[in-house]
Amino acid sequence: MKQKRTSVADPVPYRVTVVTLDNHLSDAMATAGQRLKKEMPGLELSVHAASDWENSPASLEQCFQSIAEGNLIIVTMLFMDDHIRPVLPALQARRDHCDAMVCCMSAPEVAKLTRMGRFSLDGPQSGAMALLKRLRGGNNKSRASAGAQQLAILRKLPRILRFIPGKAQDLRAYFLALQYWLAG
Repeated sequence: MKQKRTSVADPVPYRVTVVTLDNHLSDAMATAGQRLKKEMPGLELSVHAASDWENSPASLEQCFQSIAEGNLIIVTMLFMDDHIRPVLPALQARRDHCDAMVCCMSAPEVAKLTRMGRFSLDGPQSGAMALLKRLRGGNNKSRASAGAQQLAILRKLPRILRFIPGKAQDLRAYFLALQYWLAG
């Protein structure tokens, strides 16, 4: 007699943790999570807002748990010490044990935790990073604001970096992620 298969194995969970300033991303992330779950049935997406932690210690505990279990951790818009101090040790502890940690538009101590493939923002300034510093330039006397100049470079960099092999491809992925994030 043929045995009937009772169930297909549950998909292996892949946990994406987003830690950000406030809840402005919640609806967009929920929509994206629903769409992506169709292609990645094991996807678990969680968003944690630093603005909730003062009034809800339970939300901070949930954030700690998500960071500890996250495969991909995205951190954005953490500038204030009251938001950074509680989660910084958890992020530092998880950094080398997750697939990638993408920290953008945050205070330097948070941004330096970025690690994607062989690219790390706290690594030595050589190769592609040295090239970036040269591209950024020093005393630029053009009429464009510093922010406008940085955005122009951000748009050009991925196109330039695609021709440089090795770690530059991981750096390119970081700048593409930053571009997508800024585009909303």
